[in-house]
Amino acid sequence: MIDFHILKQSSRSRARLGILKTSHGEVETPCLVPVATQAVVKTLTSEEAVETGSQMLIANTYHLHLYPGEAIVKRAGGIHEFMHWRRPLMTDSGGFQVFSLGFGKDLAVNKITHTKSKTQIEQGRQPKLLSITDDGVEFRSHRDGRKLFIGPKESIRIQTAIGADIAFAFDECPPPHASRAYMTQSVSRTHRWEIVSLKYHSHKQALYGIVQGGRYKELRMQSAQFIARLPFDGFSIGGEFGDNKSAMTRMLNVVMRELPDEKPRHLLGVGHLEDIESIIKSGIDTFDCTVPTHYARHGVAFTSHGRLDMYKQKFLTDKNPLDTTCACIVCQSYRRNYITHLLRAREITALKLLTFHNLHFFHSLISSLRNKIKEGKL
Repeated sequence: MIDFHILKQSSRSRARLGILKTSHGEVETPCLVPVATQAVVKTLTSEEAVETGSQMLIANTYHLHLYPGEAIVKRAGGIHEFMHWRRPLMTDSGGFQVFSLGFGKDLAVNKITHTKSKTQIEQGRQPKLLSITDDGVEFRSHRDGRKLFIGPKESIRIQTAIGADIAFAFDECPPPHASRAYMTQSVSRTHRWEIVSLKYHSHKQALYGIVQGGRYKELRMQSAQFIARLPFDGFSIGGEFGDNKSAMTRMLNVVMRELPDEKPRHLLGVGHLEDIESIIKSGIDTFDCTVPTHYARHGVAFTSHGRLDMYKQKFLTDKNPLDTTCACIVCQSYRRNYITHLLRAREITALKLLTFHNLHFFHSLISSLRNKIKEGKL
């Protein structure tokens, strides 16, 4: 289980400093939770992930269920032993895959889009590769094509076997451009699934409820009010928020007003560099995002001077570190010319170096924002 304490509430915004205590250690909040989909931060060992400043990771219930299977993880002593991670862990519910392997795949869109669409997804429409029912979702494995069913009961059973510190109630991550009628039905279904998730929760883990509602203010408010009344250990905010950054900020403010202050709040799948300060100012305590690791595997370094595309040939003659202000081991030991050489030679070590740097850079930024809250500047 968990214990959450607010150390300081900002007088300038909803930002707050906190300590989230788990049986595997404490987390200083607000913080980024790097994504460890297959029980690993891609390209890094667990020890290296710690060295980047990562305090907690989030693994993927759906993918670990497919392979190697939760029984394997449980027999290994649980996910902490399995991946040799001695710090806190979360597992998502599998709800994001309802979108990513469904309408996300059909329409080639992300859950958060920055463009308006003339086409809406109407109530009753189903994705091509999975079937959403009132009881759960029938998936077709992308590994071997077999059918598998995951509902709230199954999701909680899988997460219990995996054994992370914090689990999430099963939900539908709805698609962007969903009509109000579709979203209303989706939110109602998610609420039913969350009640079932609580019923099958073993209490060996903390369980977070998930607020949905998409870009619709009234649905977000209703969902937050409904979830806030349930005995969850914490709350998370999922789905999409609209087609621009300001819409996301407004929607987060709507949700935060309805959630009890004393419990932790997690934002699912959002964390671009330009979003982080506004996320924290809205009152979010933890948030997960693939941006630092995903972009690293595509040759992008985040620096105090902006993004660098390290595939560009001009960096072959650049003897500077990725960021002269960065204290990470990559910037202390390696230069841009070498990292670009590795990328262009297709050496996988480049991906490790960029992943390490990007995570360290993100964590350092968030550490500075925690200090600003402490000093009354945020």
